[in-house]
Amino acid sequence: MGRQAIVLAAGKGTRMESDLPKVLFPVCGKPMIRWVLECLGRAGIDQVALVVGYRADLIQDELSNFDGIEFVEQTEQLGTGHAVMVCRDWLAQHDGQVLIVAGDSPLLQTESVNALFQHAEKETSACLLGTLLKENPFGLGRIVRDADGEFTGIVEEKDATDEQREIKEVNMSTYLFDCRQLESALERLTNDNRQKEYYLTDCPGILKRHGQAVAALPVLRDCESLSINTTEELSMVEDEMRRLGYG
Repeated sequence: MGRQAIVLAAGKGTRMESDLPKVLFPVCGKPMIRWVLECLGRAGIDQVALVVGYRADLIQDELSNFDGIEFVEQTEQLGTGHAVMVCRDWLAQHDGQVLIVAGDSPLLQTESVNALFQHAEKETSACLLGTLLKENPFGLGRIVRDADGEFTGIVEEKDATDEQREIKEVNMSTYLFDCRQLESALERLTNDNRQKEYYLTDCPGILKRHGQAVAALPVLRDCESLSINTTEELSMVEDEMRRLGYG
């Protein structure tokens, strides 16, 4: 049986100073979204819901030769949780585990994706977070665990106590959800926050509070923490990809 994923690729990338959708920016010779999809393909993922929004037509044209992609349009960008909400019809047609990753993460590693699926095969959970142990975690959401080492939640930098800021394990917005449990979490997800947005980061906590098994696995590599929001960050990612032998 093949594997399945939801890839979030609806953002405009306003800080990139271009009309091009962010995921179409070339990195080491090809649009960053292609690096992501090729990584997923190597991990055996053959069914992808690709959430598009800004200039969706350009993304669809670029990826017209990829098999197994269903484009799902997010007409309003109301947060990462909302981006997954628009995939509800696609989700209803799938069972088992679904990976959720960002389309602007060209350094996503096949080994990390495989590690998450393999762990889920051995230990069933409603949600498995792919996390990273980072020496300088400033600005990133921390993974909070109890005295037994069990996942209890994600706390953002701005909300963290001094003690929590010392935590090195961070959330990288890489999730493996059980499809039915993800649907259940989305039904309970609210936008009761300052930005009035629906955050996917709230879903693991929702499942945990409702008695479901949620786990965090620190399998991601440091290079996977490199995100692209500015042209400067794009250059940094290209440098790292060349160092690692890409392109």
